[in-house]
Amino acid sequence: MISEQFPWLTTLILFPILAALPIPILPNHNGKVVRLYSLGIGLIEFVLILYTFGVQYDLHHSGLQLSEIYPWVPQLGLNWSVAADGLSAPLVILSGLVTTLAILASWRVTHKPRLYFSLLLLMYSAQVGVFLAQDILLFFLMWELELVPVYLLISIWGGQKRIYAATKFILYTAIGSVFILVAALAMAFYGDTVTFSLSELGLKTYSLPFQVLAYIAFLIAFGVKLPIFPFHTWLPDAHSEAPAPISMILAGVLLKMAGYGLIRMNIEMLPDAHVYFGPILAALGVINILYASLTAFAQDNLKRRMAYSSIAHMGFVLLGLAAFTTLGMSGAILQMISHGLIAAVLFFLSGVTYERTHTLAMDQMGGLARTMPVVFALFTAGALASLALPGMSGFVGELTVFLGMTTSNAYSVLFKSGIVILAAGGVILSPIYLLSMLRRIFYGAPIGELATASGSIDIRPREAFIAVCLLVPIIGIGVYPKLATQTYDAKTVAVANQVQNNLPLLAQKPSLLYSRILTAPQLTAVKPNGLTESVLE
Repeated sequence: MISEQFPWLTTLILFPILAALPIPILPNHNGKVVRLYSLGIGLIEFVLILYTFGVQYDLHHSGLQLSEIYPWVPQLGLNWSVAADGLSAPLVILSGLVTTLAILASWRVTHKPRLYFSLLLLMYSAQVGVFLAQDILLFFLMWELELVPVYLLISIWGGQKRIYAATKFILYTAIGSVFILVAALAMAFYGDTVTFSLSELGLKTYSLPFQVLAYIAFLIAFGVKLPIFPFHTWLPDAHSEAPAPISMILAGVLLKMAGYGLIRMNIEMLPDAHVYFGPILAALGVINILYASLTAFAQDNLKRRMAYSSIAHMGFVLLGLAAFTTLGMSGAILQMISHGLIAAVLFFLSGVTYERTHTLAMDQMGGLARTMPVVFALFTAGALASLALPGMSGFVGELTVFLGMTTSNAYSVLFKSGIVILAAGGVILSPIYLLSMLRRIFYGAPIGELATASGSIDIRPREAFIAVCLLVPIIGIGVYPKLATQTYDAKTVAVANQVQNNLPLLAQKPSLLYSRILTAPQLTAVKPNGLTESVLE
């Protein structure tokens, strides 16, 4: 059949970037033609994504599917190798939804529309390429390709401090990318064979010291992007200056690339090292949650407060990855999907609010619920999802992470209790800073110029459609989590099994590195098949 021979994944990666090539020659009637064309490309790409993973992809298979390998630069051993599995499928779908809606959210962009929408489509290709690449050099190239559009989109269409924010973003992320390249080359040339295939790299037998060094390199690179404290400082600046549609993609998709990288590189290919770094990830997750939640209180800028909220919520991803259980792994991926949807709708609505008020300073807002009741209702729904209200995706994601950590046999009761209690502090803090944000924006009397402003009209149909398209899956996953978990359940079981099979052996061989550097409790032996079945079905 043609459908079995057609290069679906290559098409998904190349279609947006190739479709962007005619944009410079399109007629420019105040950018209307360019907007319509770009939105059409985004919709076609999203439909192709849904068809590929809905028809051509088997949800019950944990291995790689739809594999495509073409020689690219044979002299360097570089192949165009792409494939999909349970790690990539849900994140490609998330990328398609958020990016397509971001294109629609950019409808009022009139400054250099050709360049703007060309960069959006280029970023679309790069995101999908990162999640589907099965050659580590191709992964690195897609990772780097995504940085350029973000830098230009912030530096040209951003706020008053856009150059500072864009420069900080590119410096942090580009320097972090160097660690990916160094670790990738070291793994490729390790041993008797040279390969850049992720599957073949995962089959190599690395010494523990080598795994530790490679793990640290990847952890730094992905830690910058996630972001993990103390590599997080670029994110609040980038969010506060980026246009709202770019913030949607930045929080909804780009941060998830780092979580994906941690699972794909650190856990799948370096499982022995992950056993030793698991307690560190748990500690870093708690630091992310508590530090970012407390810092959010000090932020008067609306988007900076939500940026620190993103940092806190990504801390739960680290906890899930550190749990060594199927539930923990499932919770980490579910948290990435959930946060991608929630952050996208909140940053979009912050842009809607800014368009009416011309400010992001919460001390200059107030009483907007009277003039923008629909915006108020949608913003409240997004905030309630972010603070993990039962019935919404945020609750299911965080609950699964907590269950994954508490049921883990890899840690002592004392260590698990400490981690869970400290992380629960973030669950308590998030409603406080999110509800206080709503109170300052929407309640009370209008402040200053807003009292007489005529621009505070309620939401437009296009804007309401974007918000609803994000809130529907948030509620859908909260009510029926299997909508999301079925896309990756088979893969999380396989990855968790791989890590747990290493736990008994390593627990019986205390390492000088582990005992002298790490202060977390010693790992206890667990049965290789002692996995907790998912309760999300």
